[in-house]
Amino acid sequence: MAVQNSSLAKLQSLNGIFAIYKKQGPTSADVLNVLKKALLKVVGIGEGTKMLTTMLAGSKKYRAVAELGKATDTLDVTGNVVEEKSYDHITKEAFEEELRQFTGEIMQVPPLYSALKKDGQRMSVLLKQGQEVEAKPARPVTVYSLSLQDFSPPYFTIDVECGGGFYVRSLVDDLAKALSSGAHIKELTRTKQGQFTLEEHALKEDRWTWTDISQALQPCPKPAGQQKNAKKAKSKHKPTSSESEGDNGDQND
Repeated sequence: MAVQNSSLAKLQSLNGIFAIYKKQGPTSADVLNVLKKALLKVVGIGEGTKMLTTMLAGSKKYRAVAELGKATDTLDVTGNVVEEKSYDHITKEAFEEELRQFTGEIMQVPPLYSALKKDGQRMSVLLKQGQEVEAKPARPVTVYSLSLQDFSPPYFTIDVECGGGFYVRSLVDDLAKALSSGAHIKELTRTKQGQFTLEEHALKEDRWTWTDISQALQPCPKPAGQQKNAKKAKSKHKPTSSESEGDNGDQND
């Protein structure tokens, strides 16, 4: 019991956000469950859970490895192949030229197998249940940068930096269709989310320890409402010189 209380006290003393590395295969929910069981902690700790949206705002970066010639129903390697097309006619030059058409403000149709909902349920769940689901209408998304890192048919690797609501799976599918072929994602790695980068911030599973997490935590600014309330309270109560010294002493402790 003493050990449990000590761990709980440590947990309650942490306040902030840290990034973790999610390997291929498990879903985000699976990774969080492992993390909870190992540490009784979550990715956002204390006030960090309230600040996730703010601190994760900004662009995202991905590295995707895809295979030409085969289209799947999920648009990635987990799905069933629904179409096979030739890719021998695609050159590196033609590929790079087509990439330019998918940079900037573009319209994109989200994949059927996604977390988007219909009648309160995820479309991916409805499809697995055998129900018919219509694709969502195309919506505007932003691609800040898109580059070809490797072209070794049938495989290619691209780096993409994008805004919210963007699906790399749809990009790969649309790109292949524009080149009169098909394609699906084999590997997808998020290399940046807001202020967090894979190289500098993401903790891999062997570093999911209290020490590593406490060192990796990013401090959370107070929400705007709390900051305003704090300023109001401070203006109403001006400390005497003795109170000021007491505050300084507390800070030094």
